[in-house]
Amino acid sequence: MASVHGPTAPSFQTPSPHTGNGTSNIKLCLGALGVVYGDIGTSPLYAIKECFAGHVPLDPTPDNVLGVLSLVFWALTVIVTIKYVTFIMRADNRGEGGSLALLALVTEHTRGRRIGGIVALIGVFAAALFFGDCMLTPAISVLSAIEGLQIAAPMFADYIVPLTIAVVIALFAVQKYGTGLVGASFGPIMLIWFATLTVIGAAQVVDSPSVMLAVNPLYAARFLATDGMRGFLTLASVFLAVTGAEALYADMGHFGRGPIQRGWLYVAMPALLINYFGQGAALLNDPAAIDNPFYRMVPGWATLPMVILSTMATVIASQAVISGAFSLVCQAIQMGYLPRMNIVHTSGLERGQVYLPVVNWGLLVSVVLLVIGFQSSNNLAAAYGLAVSGTMITSTLLFGLVLFLIRRTNRILASGLLILFLAVDLAFLAANATKITHGGWFPLTIGVAAFIVLTTWKQGRALLLQRVEADAIPVDLFLKSLSERVSRVTGTAVYMTVSDSGVPRALLHNLKHNKVIHERVVFLTVITEDRPVVPESERLTIQPIGGRVYRACLRYGFMDRPQIPAALSASRPVTFDLMDTSFFLNRETIIPSARPGMALWREHLFSWLSRNAATAMDFFSLPPNRVIELGSQIEI
Repeated sequence: MASVHGPTAPSFQTPSPHTGNGTSNIKLCLGALGVVYGDIGTSPLYAIKECFAGHVPLDPTPDNVLGVLSLVFWALTVIVTIKYVTFIMRADNRGEGGSLALLALVTEHTRGRRIGGIVALIGVFAAALFFGDCMLTPAISVLSAIEGLQIAAPMFADYIVPLTIAVVIALFAVQKYGTGLVGASFGPIMLIWFATLTVIGAAQVVDSPSVMLAVNPLYAARFLATDGMRGFLTLASVFLAVTGAEALYADMGHFGRGPIQRGWLYVAMPALLINYFGQGAALLNDPAAIDNPFYRMVPGWATLPMVILSTMATVIASQAVISGAFSLVCQAIQMGYLPRMNIVHTSGLERGQVYLPVVNWGLLVSVVLLVIGFQSSNNLAAAYGLAVSGTMITSTLLFGLVLFLIRRTNRILASGLLILFLAVDLAFLAANATKITHGGWFPLTIGVAAFIVLTTWKQGRALLLQRVEADAIPVDLFLKSLSERVSRVTGTAVYMTVSDSGVPRALLHNLKHNKVIHERVVFLTVITEDRPVVPESERLTIQPIGGRVYRACLRYGFMDRPQIPAALSASRPVTFDLMDTSFFLNRETIIPSARPGMALWREHLFSWLSRNAATAMDFFSLPPNRVIELGSQIEI
């Protein structure tokens, strides 16, 4: 689908789409706890453990413990609180957040500039890396929770992987039913989870209050300076504490900026910090707790209930990532980066509740294979983080463009912020890059593969549009050439076309074979704009061309659900009787060739994607008994 220039986005000034009384704000905050903070909220299960018992183990000496805790504290403060909560969440695209929403916002203001192509690649690469994160998060989260059984009952050690796979399969199996009913309980469960994190952490801190000294950044600096390369490599493990921070920005459209900010500052951040400091205190009190600091803080009688609560929390974290994957794929389809897919809307009230079977089962297979292949959360931790750190850097770069091109912030202030954020992001990326041979290759491979698919489809559709427009017959010439001997049949014919000029191929084929033309003909083009939602008043435009032929344009935002029959039914002043309207679709068969365009292997990939794309009939909710498909071959 083509993309057009929309009105200027009110960046940094867009009010939260969720305003209301105190009760509604509390509900939004509670809902945000259940959806937004699931990933970062379950990081205590494995972050500290990986720092001391991971692939770069550290002795739990006071200097090492305080140094790691200081790094965790300042990573959460700088990356989450300052970067995302304070600044990046203000760079919304009409209330929506996320890498593709930010890309769409920046694209509006860089179209036609030389930097526009670079911007597009940055945003698409961020989206591509997210797919690797979507596979790793359920695997490491659920596995780390189930591993608590080894503490409660060592005889269950051999059943950790099978139980993890069973939980994961059950999680993906219920996706087709939607998350509405289950989602209502997410917030209260996560509130209990954060309260539990606070209680068990505080109990340890009270015994060893000296761990609170770690808020002093000198401990972090001393740790990095003293331990040298080992300290630098530990940054990759520390980074696990901030994975999931992107969700704060990506889910802003669902809950609004205010509830997410308050949920972080008043609930999630204090609970996480207290728990991390509590794990540090547990290590100082008992160095043997290094095998699993989180579960070692829990009294023996409470270990099994904690495993159950942890599993529930990690399922919620996984659900948030899965829902994010569905949402991202829908946005990518609307923006023309992925072929049409079968999208099932699981709620008649919430547009964001969707289910994509292909994505769901593909993620399930990937997660199960990851659990089987890596066997433990320690091994998965080596693969985790690289994709997330790459996504964070791209968000920083896009945010910088917002500061300089859209907001036009003071250059000194903007440069200072970017230098700070990029310095932190690059340090963590460099540390995570050292894990490529230990599993980091997996998310990187997934990201590169997704990037190739996204860019190939986008470029392939652009080439296809060029070929269609080059071969199209001008409308005025076509109307003049119509013979009076061509019969006009009653009814309306709507011809779907990707081009807003020329005569659709489907009309030419219909006229050639059936030798008739309908009484009223409409050339309909669907366009996705660089904004989340297009108001109903701006959705449909119809212009007469002549000879009872019209050109119509339907505009949707990248968060909208395209429904052509509903849009035409509401059309004024031109009205449509859907029972007397036929929809003609052109089914293109892509023929790869040596013509200038893309590499031949990418043309074959584009052709394969095109053959397996969902039909326009399904995607646009067209009535099956009113659709006629006509095929044509196009060489690119």
